[in-house]
Amino acid sequence: MGRSSLELLKGTLDILILRTLSRGPNHGYGIARSLRKSSGEEFQVEEGALYPALRRLVKRGLLVADWETTNTGRSAKVYRLTSLGRTELAAAVAKWERYVSAMDQVLGAAGGQ
Repeated sequence: MGRSSLELLKGTLDILILRTLSRGPNHGYGIARSLRKSSGEEFQVEEGALYPALRRLVKRGLLVADWETTNTGRSAKVYRLTSLGRTELAAAVAKWERYVSAMDQVLGAAGGQ
């Protein structure tokens, strides 16, 4: 029996989207594909979670979106990180690193008991 994909922790999808778009503009399907590939197929982001998150990030001014023609000739909304989005990403990464460090301290200490 194969492994199931990991469930994203609450609040982590936004930072993952911002990080993905820090590498360059992309459309929704491309963002989902990039997250899947860069996580070693662990994160399977469903459309029902991705598109509301993208709309929320646009509304907050962290992303901008424009309709463009893709390489395949189809029209798609392409998302780009704003300067505010870059600032938010840097702050979120710093906070995430603190969180991971604290978890590692607790779990490491628990493993030694």
